[in-house]
Amino acid sequence: MTEFSKKWLRVIGIGEDGWGNLTSDTRSLLYESEVLLGGERHLKMVPDDFNGERIVWESPIKESITKILSWRPSKSRPGKKVAVMASGNPLCYGIAAKLLKHVPISEICIKPSLSTFSLICSRIGWSIPDVETLTIHGRPLEMIHPFVQCGAKLLVLSKDGDSPKNVAKLLSCRGFGKSIITVFEHLGGKNEKQFSGRANSWTHPEGSSLNAMAIECIPEIDAKVLARIPGLPDEAFFHDGQITKREVRAITLSRLMPIVDQVLWDIGAGCGSISIEWMRSNPRCRAIAVEKSKTRVNIIEQNAFELGVPMLQIVSGVAPGVLEGLPSPDAIFIGGGLTSGDLLKICWNALNPGGRLVSNVVTLEGEKKLLDWQSEYGGDLTRLNVSHVEKIGKFQGWKELRSVTQLSLIKKI
Repeated sequence: MTEFSKKWLRVIGIGEDGWGNLTSDTRSLLYESEVLLGGERHLKMVPDDFNGERIVWESPIKESITKILSWRPSKSRPGKKVAVMASGNPLCYGIAAKLLKHVPISEICIKPSLSTFSLICSRIGWSIPDVETLTIHGRPLEMIHPFVQCGAKLLVLSKDGDSPKNVAKLLSCRGFGKSIITVFEHLGGKNEKQFSGRANSWTHPEGSSLNAMAIECIPEIDAKVLARIPGLPDEAFFHDGQITKREVRAITLSRLMPIVDQVLWDIGAGCGSISIEWMRSNPRCRAIAVEKSKTRVNIIEQNAFELGVPMLQIVSGVAPGVLEGLPSPDAIFIGGGLTSGDLLKICWNALNPGGRLVSNVVTLEGEKKLLDWQSEYGGDLTRLNVSHVEKIGKFQGWKELRSVTQLSLIKKI
């Protein structure tokens, strides 16, 4: 008995080439399993002489995961040997990543096949380290936006047969209509098909739902180019004037320090510029925008979709009351509501150790709050002054924006 066969849960990656391309030890793991889960397409690839129970994935998939966990061995029961079948590499936007949230790797045997991304690169001649790998399968199409950059190469797992057409429309609207989209259907199988075209002249009809895309992003002269580093132009956001201005926003985010898998509370979010730029820095950065104005809540939602972070959580209501029950923050930005109640103290107590708190104010009352807090708890106080050149008749002169006082500090314990 191999080390792999001792594990009760086996996750098997299989390609379009099917059963014949699995190794002998992978086949043995499947045959000795008592339960086999997978999509109908995958289950049909397994020969009829498999004696175990075959189960098709349920929707939502969490119900199947619950069922899998019910077969886990324990001191009071032997459990069952379970095999899960998935496409390609199960750790590449696949089921293995979900299962590892519930079961440690010491109990799981993972046997991957070539991922769709590896296969695409082998067909088109791209190097994996030089591309961005994305999925819009089960996720909003708009999540592509932050990655549409001049010269970027994107590999995208599709949602369905309409995905290439929808991506072409998105690219054209951004001014990247010259971009080349190459679609791969049934990669690695006998029905493999490949076709390509430019986004602004995409005429291919809907194809197979089992497809993926390689996109070479090519900008037009009027392309809407938006960097992923903090400091987008104010014009990139819909707003009613309630926005942290570009230069101040860039400094604020440098203090907040977006970090992968960490959570930001953006309190008094206005148009959502801080939380949106936090999430654009990395797709695994999470943010919660808190805003009392229902009109601005709608603006935040629109900005989140337009700028590629549709997963932004928006909470409508007045802080600190609506903060209770939210995920613990690793960073907090207070852009409004500072003078009401003990918002600073409540936020400080909620902040995780090592977390960053930043607050910007423009009023004397708000500044007094920050001064009092800084004298007791420390932190950095900074006065931010920004001036822009404007026309004065035939001449030009400096126009100073309203000064911003900023408090930033890190929670040591």
